Amino acid sequence: MEKNIAIIGSGFSSLSAACYLAKAGHQVSIYEKNESIGGRAAQLIKDGFTFDMGPSWYWMPDIFEKFFSDFGKKTSDYYQLDKLSPAYKIFFADDVITIGDCMDKICTEFERIESGSSVHLRKFIALAQENYEIAINKIVLRPGLSPFELVTKETVLKVDQFFKTISSEVRKKFKNPKLIATLEFPVLFLGAKPSDTPSFYSFMNFADFGLGTWHPQGGMYRIIEAMGSLAEELGVKIHTHANVEKILVTKNICNGIICNGSTILADIVVSGADYHHSESLLDAEYRQYSEAYWNKKTFAPSSLLFYIAFDGKLKNVDHHNLFFDTDFERHAEEIYDNPQWPTSPLFYANFPSITDESMAPEGCETGFFLVPIAPGLEDTEALREQYFDLIMDRFEEKTGQKVLDKIRFKETFCVNDFVERYNSYKGNAYGMANTLSQTAFLRPKLKSGKVKNLYFTGQLTVPGPGVPPSLISGKLVSELLTKNN
Repeated sequence: MEKNIAIIGSGFSSLSAACYLAKAGHQVSIYEKNESIGGRAAQLIKDGFTFDMGPSWYWMPDIFEKFFSDFGKKTSDYYQLDKLSPAYKIFFADDVITIGDCMDKICTEFERIESGSSVHLRKFIALAQENYEIAINKIVLRPGLSPFELVTKETVLKVDQFFKTISSEVRKKFKNPKLIATLEFPVLFLGAKPSDTPSFYSFMNFADFGLGTWHPQGGMYRIIEAMGSLAEELGVKIHTHANVEKILVTKNICNGIICNGSTILADIVVSGADYHHSESLLDAEYRQYSEAYWNKKTFAPSSLLFYIAFDGKLKNVDHHNLFFDTDFERHAEEIYDNPQWPTSPLFYANFPSITDESMAPEGCETGFFLVPIAPGLEDTEALREQYFDLIMDRFEEKTGQKVLDKIRFKETFCVNDFVERYNSYKGNAYGMANTLSQTAFLRPKLKSGKVKNLYFTGQLTVPGPGVPPSLISGKLVSELLTKNN
């Protein structure tokens, strides 16, 4: 039966849910408070420079293909996808590791660092591939309603991997700290320390080494534009500058929203906005989770971001670059265990104009720098500038070039901006971490347990943080909603 559905927010999960629900025959409207769709996957264009303000890694291309194929489309109908070669570089204190675009190249690089390590690597990635097939085709497609969703003939055989950690498993086979850091890096996308992440999540290593790192020509915002176009093709109405101020409930039944001061009636409301914020739009008696609940949860990091326009090309860097020239474990402790501004942070630098000339004026470079930090920290202009100076000094040293005199402009984004622009709980950037106690059915629910016809989607619910999981989250909520109505 056709329903009138209001969706709050327009990030990946909201756009995904909107497409599936419109395809199912519902009347769907999206309400986005900002000036453009995309949520955290926003875009900044200035003086001919194009910046992806949020996600910048395109992993798991199969998930994107599956999404578009559900609507009789292909990614190539909307954007051109290029595999990066090399995938990325990692700068250490005394060396640079280059991750190639295939296993043979990666194994050669591992052998250069630690003799015999390629044998262990191939076995490790083969196991990671098995986990990937189970995770993507079984576990993540479940709506997180029951612990029995995790029980399949495949997961029963791997139950021990849910009680071991990525960190312990990597250290059994690899001794060189650079290789350990390289193999632990992908789980940072899940928002938790490797020592707190179940070893089953090694499937992220297969996503990295096995499936490769890709780039949509024009930047990650091309995916948002594609999903927005698809949604409109399916009949979805998209409203920007549309701030939802309240979710309306009468006798435990959701019946609409208040947006920009106006009442909009709806049979069903789906919120893809920050889950904590979404519940704050309800009267207190209709909220499922208390402030104490949220405060006890392990959140993925926030970020200090710099968007920098360079007059001139840069040397000795690739499209993606990780600077692991400081203490990995100390920085992780300063994010998760003892939250504070990091003493000597790891950071990430992205230069999409190296492989995509459309991202910057001719002869120039578009730069995106990210420092992972704990959510909820004090955020001041003085601190932003202090860390800008710190990472630029290290960047110049590690890449052997002076760049400060090439900066045409820079923009910054940090905790306060995540709160103000995205209503993000404590200014987190990536949602809730995928630790064992926050996996699957242990995450906040897709369906409200207190209000009928109210649903949630996004990286604070199932399956978890990241762009591909957000696409899947939109599909899961649409299936659950259809089943219940």
